[in-house]
Amino acid sequence: QVQLVESGGGLVQAGGSLRLSCVASGRTYGRYTMGWFRQAPGKEREFVATIHWSGGTTSLADSVKGRFTISRASAKNTVYLQMNSLKPEDTAVYYCAATGEDRLRLWVLPSSYGYWGQGTQVTVSS
Repeated sequence: QVQLVESGGGLVQAGGSLRLSCVASGRTYGRYTMGWFRQAPGKEREFVATIHWSGGTTSLADSVKGRFTISRASAKNTVYLQMNSLKPEDTAVYYCAATGEDRLRLWVLPSSYGYWGQGTQVTVSS
């Protein structure tokens, strides 16, 4: 069992930055691949970024490449999403998730993740 708690969301102007954090608890946290997803009002939840439990493999959605970075501090049981050059279209609730799935091609699917945080709101004003 893994419990996830996100923080770091807020209101920022376009072009600004935020860093989201996701703190995990549970005995097997270290063996989970961690992902960030987001959901805007009226839209489906979409993949943002993911990082393998080893930290050696990451993947980013095309819409955030070059602006967002995912990292993890295993000693702190924490995953980060650094978001730079934010745009109004980045506005959404951001969710942290954990999966034991080893197949990289499935990491972009919300259905691959069995554990989710409660979400943190990110609002980017124009």
